[in-house]
Amino acid sequence: MGAVKKKLPGNLYNPRLMYDYEKREHGTVPQDTTRQPFRWVSEVAYKNTHRIVARGYDTTELVEAGYGPIEVIFIDYQSRIPLLEEAQLLNYLLILALEDGLSAPAAMARIAAGAKTYLTQACGASILAFGHAYSAYSVFGAMLDKYLARTGENGLSQAQAAEALVRENLGAEHLGVSELMLKDPAARRVFARAEKLGLARRYISFMREVVAAAQKVSPQPVDLDMLGALGAAMMDLGFSPEATWSIFAVTRAFAAGAHAIEEVEREGHIRLGQTLTPKEDYDGPPERAVPSLEERDRIAHPGQSRTPVQWKRDLEERKKLYGSGHGIIEEIEDPRKIVPSQKAAH
Repeated sequence: MGAVKKKLPGNLYNPRLMYDYEKREHGTVPQDTTRQPFRWVSEVAYKNTHRIVARGYDTTELVEAGYGPIEVIFIDYQSRIPLLEEAQLLNYLLILALEDGLSAPAAMARIAAGAKTYLTQACGASILAFGHAYSAYSVFGAMLDKYLARTGENGLSQAQAAEALVRENLGAEHLGVSELMLKDPAARRVFARAEKLGLARRYISFMREVVAAAQKVSPQPVDLDMLGALGAAMMDLGFSPEATWSIFAVTRAFAAGAHAIEEVEREGHIRLGQTLTPKEDYDGPPERAVPSLEERDRIAHPGQSRTPVQWKRDLEERKKLYGSGHGIIEEIEDPRKIVPSQKAAH
């Protein structure tokens, strides 16, 4: 048996311990009244046994007075009851954003639902498909704010700022101007509805200049798309780019739920391992024998390039290998990396 450790005064056996472990308190420790205890604090809403209050408004009283989800969205995000025209425009925008056919989010909801998940998981999968390249309301709004900050007294005109925006962002996924809506008038009708309601303000006005500037320099026909239309209209209603992104993502989840339910009702569930992938759908390297470990040194290829010329040649070959990632040459700017201080600096 090893030697018995000598107990040090005031602690157990370790001189680094600052308390007597053998005389520690057991059970509930009295609350420390010398500082504020941790708690969630919110100015958005609270709930007790009698009511739920959002931004000071009793939600039951809101419903009984005739207000609906559109008004509560304004209350939650802007702490105000909107004008009737503002509520009508937001309703218009949410209907357009709710359904997008068999888009990536709908497909994700269907795939998740087919694997026999909970419906909420299928809808969550659809929201996860809202990447910043697919639905770039946050980075789009940050872009508008950046260039609008250059306008005003002793600054650029809106037309000049729009030209600078297009010059530096032409072809970007988040530009809000593309070839997607050349035949579909839905995006242009968003601006027309906002103007009819008297709500076409700073952002819609600037976005019109952006469209005109892009059409002058684009090598192919382009026009306002739904990202540009919905994003500018929401910002003219007073919603931040981040709020716009959140509202539209959750709105689209309503439609994703319908797609998920339909997938289960029409196709049923798929058990783990049930899905087969025929050889005819495979176009990779031909089947080859697995080498023995003794043969490994003769056929293994190093991944390291020895010279710049070899590195360039290897990179071009890797670009041809789908699934390697070497063929991805550009990433859309992640809006999460644009902090508020940077936006203000622009």
